Amino acid sequence: MSIERKGAVTLKGGPLTLVGPEIKAGDVAPDFRVAKSLTEDIQGSSMKGELRFINVVPSVDTSICDLQTRRFNEEAVKVAGVKWLTVSVDTPMAQARWCGAAGVDKIQLLSDFREHSFGLAFGVYIKELGVLQRSIFIIGRDDKVAYAQRVPEVAQHPDYDAAMAALKQALG
Repeated sequence: MSIERKGAVTLKGGPLTLVGPEIKAGDVAPDFRVAKSLTEDIQGSSMKGELRFINVVPSVDTSICDLQTRRFNEEAVKVAGVKWLTVSVDTPMAQARWCGAAGVDKIQLLSDFREHSFGLAFGVYIKELGVLQRSIFIIGRDDKVAYAQRVPEVAQHPDYDAAMAALKQALG
């Protein structure tokens, strides 16, 4: 049975329910399965040993998610030695279309549309909306969560500076 955390996130002040555990810094990163394409999935465990920056957005087709993903794509150009990922529930085809239109090519988009495996494993699946909570996770080479930022209001930006400072620290 999944853990439900009622009121853990809001949309324009209205409380919503997150499903799954609240993953924190120091926890071992849970495994998950997401789609790289309509026919190809990838396991989180296949990236074991890599430093991962995981940008999580509800949908790249919304303004804040668009800006957030573009911002981290720009950061990816400046920071080597990191596997840059964005996870959303958009289909792989929608993600590919968006990347082409936005010129995003330094950050890999992965889709949690099928099973919500990532959202449920990391506790960022919003039950009422069927999307993921805006959040950022940094997974160290030791496969432990080095940083976790969950934006409590869906319609707000993450703290970009805090995320980049945490990444700099994780790079050592």
